[in-house]
Amino acid sequence: MEKCIATRDGYGDEILELGRENKSIYVVDCDIGKSCKTVPFSQELPGQHINVGIAEQNACGVAAGLATTGKIPFVTSYAVFGSMRMSEQIRQEVCYPNLNVKIACSHGGFTPANDGASHQGIEDMGILRTIPNMTVCMPADYYATRKLVRAAAEYYGPVYLRFTRDPIPVIYDENSTFELGKANKLMDGEDITIIGNGDVLNLAYVAAQELSSSGISVTLLDMHTIKPLDIKAVKEAIRNTGKIITVEDHNILNGLGSAVCEVVAEMGQGIVRRIGIQDQFGESAPYERLLAKNGITVENIIKTAKELL
Repeated sequence: MEKCIATRDGYGDEILELGRENKSIYVVDCDIGKSCKTVPFSQELPGQHINVGIAEQNACGVAAGLATTGKIPFVTSYAVFGSMRMSEQIRQEVCYPNLNVKIACSHGGFTPANDGASHQGIEDMGILRTIPNMTVCMPADYYATRKLVRAAAEYYGPVYLRFTRDPIPVIYDENSTFELGKANKLMDGEDITIIGNGDVLNLAYVAAQELSSSGISVTLLDMHTIKPLDIKAVKEAIRNTGKIITVEDHNILNGLGSAVCEVVAEMGQGIVRRIGIQDQFGESAPYERLLAKNGITVENIIKTAKELL
């Protein structure tokens, strides 16, 4: 995991490839194509690109209109705008009629770092997972992003895709396989299960390896899709290990941890500990410091696992 690439780069590369292959693929930009890596798409495929300016709500309406004509639009913005400024339009114009619109957002979680709380989308996945018909996904690295963007393009219906601004470690390779709604098992163990996604999956991976080297057997799941959640994988984890730690770069309310807890509560057995943003806003600070202030570290994952055991 030494190589680091921002997942927004994976989006930029894959959406261009998809656009070349399928003339129904459109990008609807909100004047931040440079940040969201869609400039190459706009230059090579101008007939499939629309820049509506700094008008995210309008972008959603344009995308909904395109979808009614058989196009597959990807609205591209920042997570904080694509989830909150557009939320009513997503609900009324995309999810209610179940149109084939994708919301592809960079700058998810704490990765905007020094841009501060206004640009750190820490509530986005939670907001959108409550809207019927919406699929919510956060890839863990460059290759996962390319595969899941393609999967979203091939799937009919609304999908929210969340990417990182900053480079993050590469976990997968180009031959890895992904399916929306199905967790990827990276390690298989008997003592405890760690479920992570997105930019902090690499922290969970390092922690799982260190725990394993100390004699603690760990199952590690990449729950890239938090809606629909892979309920079967969560139930299997509880039956096999009885203990789950969730790790996410998102508010612990209504994100990955909450989704897992809902399944576990209905089972009536097992225990879950949630590691994530502690229901507080971010601030202007280095990315790693923001994670550490919320306990999203390798050390805290290991400590939490040992406490559970």
